[in-house]
Amino acid sequence: MKSKFHHSTLTAVVIANMIGTGVFTSLGFQLLEIQSGFAILMLWALGGLIAVSGSMTYAELGAALPRSGGEYNFLAKIYHPCAGFVSGWVSATIGFSAPTALAAITFSSYLMSIFPEADTDWTRKAIACTLIIILAQIHSSNRERSGGLQMSFTVLKISVILLFCIGAFIFSKNIQPISFYPAKDDINTIFSGSFAISLIYVSYAYTGWNAATYLSSELQSPQKTLPWILLSGTLVVTVLYILLNFVFLSVAPIEDMQGKIEIGYIASKSAFGESAANFTGLALALLLISTVSAMTLAGPRVLHVIGEDFKMLSFLSKVNKNGIPTMAIQIQSLLAIAFIITSSFESILVFAGFTLALNSFITVSGVFVLRFLMPDIERPYKASMFPLPPLIYLSLTGWTLYFVVANRPLEVIFSAAIVLSGIIFYFISTKRG
Repeated sequence: MKSKFHHSTLTAVVIANMIGTGVFTSLGFQLLEIQSGFAILMLWALGGLIAVSGSMTYAELGAALPRSGGEYNFLAKIYHPCAGFVSGWVSATIGFSAPTALAAITFSSYLMSIFPEADTDWTRKAIACTLIIILAQIHSSNRERSGGLQMSFTVLKISVILLFCIGAFIFSKNIQPISFYPAKDDINTIFSGSFAISLIYVSYAYTGWNAATYLSSELQSPQKTLPWILLSGTLVVTVLYILLNFVFLSVAPIEDMQGKIEIGYIASKSAFGESAANFTGLALALLLISTVSAMTLAGPRVLHVIGEDFKMLSFLSKVNKNGIPTMAIQIQSLLAIAFIITSSFESILVFAGFTLALNSFITVSGVFVLRFLMPDIERPYKASMFPLPPLIYLSLTGWTLYFVVANRPLEVIFSAAIVLSGIIFYFISTKRG
């Protein structure tokens, strides 16, 4: 009998998928337009509200439709197989490959901040690619080794974040004169286009709250445990995100962080001094191994179920003797390496953030369709306070999507091209059986 993942492992996958590139990099982009401490923390609190609302909705969908594949599984059954395929296509080409690339790039950036004499663009890319290759090999072995690695790095990640936050307040000699109380102009900031665009960065940082739905078929008692995995993981990360950004703003000058990627290193340098910052930079780099690991574990399951359902892509469903989708893991890792070699950090971030938000927007809308079309289907878990959670998610996410369409048309065009290519590939593959 093939082994199953324990629910604690998948909770670790959710936490590790979420805590990664976004929270350690996106504050620098937000500070270019917003300098209010209250507005920045509101960004992260709203991001948490969006993620919790989305996770409650996904929990209902995952309990009612318990199969690996996430949005691919949900949309194929709720709307049409084409919708599921396009969603899986997005997840396969962008949803996991791009964030895996971003996390690996950030890992190498933090690592190279410790060794500036060896820091070149190609050195960073080589380190990022090597990390992806190593983790792909580990996750292609067996579930015990794969799950054990994920649990260890996730526990390390939470511990380091808490130690960093406590240490920064204890040892920092330069607490910044920034107020976290609401000011007169904050209401205008919160309803501005800049705030909405920044919320896309924040939403990207929360991306991963749905990770457990990609491994539902490999989970013990998915209909009972999946909702609590999604909710508990998301709530833990929300608290940690607000705490981290409170600390970043409290110990580091805003002008030092504006437009920068390695926010954690800058905050550490301001709080502890340069020598201690090198150690902290190394610790934060190690945290990002957990993120790359979690995405390498969860993402290929989408490719795997696509391979099971489409004869033309059956090679994607190839597994080893332990039931691990080795071919899917290798292909996703190759896509991530391609992103690292060919694209810039910011272009990947904005493009991926918008496309993933659109994908989840359509999926959350599906809970209303499922309740209408299949009212009698077994639902071991129903979203609390329904329809409030999906409405919160749809309204806030729709608001940010609107401003991205209005202000960042190039990213929207690229996103539309990915969706269109998925539709074309779907009809080609179905025509060929």
